[in-house]
Amino acid sequence: MQIDKEKRQSSGMIHEGEEGVALLTTLMIMLIMTVLGVGAVVVTGLENRIAGFQRTGESATSAAESCVGTSVNIIQQTILQGVVPTAYYATVADPVPNASATAAFPNSLLDEIMGRSDNNVDSPVVVGATPAAPDYSQTVGGFAVTGDIDRMYAVPKSGTGFQFAGGYEGIGGGAGGGGVDILYRIDCRANLAATATESRILAVYACTMTGETCQKKL
Repeated sequence: MQIDKEKRQSSGMIHEGEEGVALLTTLMIMLIMTVLGVGAVVVTGLENRIAGFQRTGESATSAAESCVGTSVNIIQQTILQGVVPTAYYATVADPVPNASATAAFPNSLLDEIMGRSDNNVDSPVVVGATPAAPDYSQTVGGFAVTGDIDRMYAVPKSGTGFQFAGGYEGIGGGAGGGGVDILYRIDCRANLAATATESRILAVYACTMTGETCQKKL
C-alpha cells in the first residue's frame, strides 16, 4: 500500500510539472502570435498609407496636367481670335480669373499671349491683384489648381531660311510663311491643403503665329 501511494504521489508530481510547461508554452505561443498580428496590422496600415499617398500624388499630377492642356487651348484660341474667348472667363467656374482676362495693359492675359508683355512677373502661386494673380485658377478633383502663361520669345522654325539682313520677313521665315515659332512657358501647380500634397508641371510649348498648332518642347 505504501508503494502504491508513493507511485501515485510521484505520478502526480510529474503531471503537475507537465501542466506548468504546457501553460508556459501556450503563453509564449500566444505572445508570439500577438506580436505577429500587431506587426501585420502595422505593416498593412503603412502599406495603405503609402498607397494612399501614391494615389494622391498621381491625382495631383493629373490635375496639373489638365491645367497645362487647357492653357495650350487658351493660347491657341486667343491667337486665332485675337482676344481671350469669354468662354474661358465668363463665369466663376471658368479657368481664367476675370481679373487676369480683363486687366489693363500690360498685365492682362491677352497682352501676355500676344507679345505685348513678354515674361510677365505674374505667378501661379500668388493670388491677388494683377500682376500677381494667376492666369489659370480652378478646382480639379478637390485640388486647387493654378497656372501661369508667359510668352517668352519668337524664333525661326527649324529648316526655314532667314535671308541675311533680309529683315523679319526672310525667305520662308515670315509670319505669312508660318516660319516663326512663339515659345510659351506654362507653369501649373495642383495643391491639396488637407494632405499638404503638391504637384508642379513646368512646360514649354512652341506655337505657330497662326495658332494652328502648338508643340511641346520641354
